[in-house]
Amino acid sequence: MVRGWKKHVSLRAFVAAALIVVISVGPSFAVDAKQKMATCKFGADGQKLQGAARDAFLKKCMANRDDPRGPAAAGAASKQ
Repeated sequence: MVRGWKKHVSLRAFVAAALIVVISVGPSFAVDAKQKMATCKFGADGQKLQGAARDAFLKKCMANRDDPRGPAAAGAASKQ
């Protein structure tokens, strides 16, 4: 009888841990277009881009691509 009780408690602990992980990770991937545009504008402002250069940066930033960006990521990608 004790053995079944321990199994029940460990199953509850596992389910609770799984829910914590799923709930905490879920929102980090949910970025809508408005949030992405704000991030892209922040990047353009940080680089002090204006005119055509800013427009090109925003277009490239808003593209739905999943590639490494920046000098550190580019160096790591070329080594593979």
